[in-house]
Amino acid sequence: MIVTEFARNQWYVAAYGHEVGRRQLGRTVLNEPILLWRTEDGRAVAMADRCVHRRFPLSESPSHLVGDRVVCGYHGFTYGPDGVCVAVPAQQRIPRTARLRTYPVVEQDSFVWVWIGDREPGDTLPPRAPWLVSPDYATVCGMEPLNARYGLLVDNLLDLSHETYLHGGYIGTPEVAETPITTEVDEDAGIVYVSRHMDDAACPPFYAESTGIKGRITRWQDIEYHPPCLYLLHSRVAPVGSPPPAADGTDPHAFHVEVVYAITPSTENSTYDFWAVARDFALDDEKVSDFLRDSNRTVVLQDVAALDTLEQVLAREPDRYQELSVNIDTGGLAARRLLAKMAQAGAVRPEAAAR
Repeated sequence: MIVTEFARNQWYVAAYGHEVGRRQLGRTVLNEPILLWRTEDGRAVAMADRCVHRRFPLSESPSHLVGDRVVCGYHGFTYGPDGVCVAVPAQQRIPRTARLRTYPVVEQDSFVWVWIGDREPGDTLPPRAPWLVSPDYATVCGMEPLNARYGLLVDNLLDLSHETYLHGGYIGTPEVAETPITTEVDEDAGIVYVSRHMDDAACPPFYAESTGIKGRITRWQDIEYHPPCLYLLHSRVAPVGSPPPAADGTDPHAFHVEVVYAITPSTENSTYDFWAVARDFALDDEKVSDFLRDSNRTVVLQDVAALDTLEQVLAREPDRYQELSVNIDTGGLAARRLLAKMAQAGAVRPEAAAR
């Protein structure tokens, strides 16, 4: 069954770092409206995006920042970065309960992560995607919203055989669907690995035009999914006949692309699809960056259209509909199981009151 429950007490990507600045940004994560902004010294802040008075969204104009304070644009209630109300119109006494919930924030690998849950994260940190900020890689990125449950996107990304059919002409070739996969699950770490290695495959335009390879390629797709939020696709392409990676891990004869997705549930039926493509070649070539940005966004939008349609189908289907799963779904089924386990572990919702 496609997972719809939320896994709480987890880190989720709420925005890219470059999206959060001195103008308020509103995002909804796990049904919680969150306001993101930066203090004057550059610190990212996440707090509830509802004034305690009449619920006016603090991300909406004419709400605004004054120094390190957020002023509600409806009646002027004013809050510090700790969520505490510091000013109420027409009175000196500020109600003790006039405070907003704040969320722990970590900025890492170009993402702004927020902790959604009923307890502190402690030593828990988000998983890493270091290529996105590495000087050895050039990165393009974006975000597309889906009107679909997040489990559909997890299914989509764990089964790349759909590339052959949904993304033909961009990243899909017949070999992707024809090649069996291997799947491993690290139960202790909670990570799903899915690999597909193609020894002799057509080079899709996505790689042919970005790398300059003219002939057939050896193509590897090694997926690493860290539920609930982070998906990494380690992609290796090289002309057929090129040497494999050396024992020390170096691989000078291949081109490497790290495709990163942060899958953030917004509501039960909507999702933020943060995507990024990092490459270790043509680092200063803006034409390659523009091509990969446009191509990957097109691919993402093809997924968005398909998953939005699937969401409508799911909404109409009767209870107890039995879907069919086959070998290519092994990774997706493992991901569903881990997500269901995480959702069950964090099923207790936090109190609505401020922390």
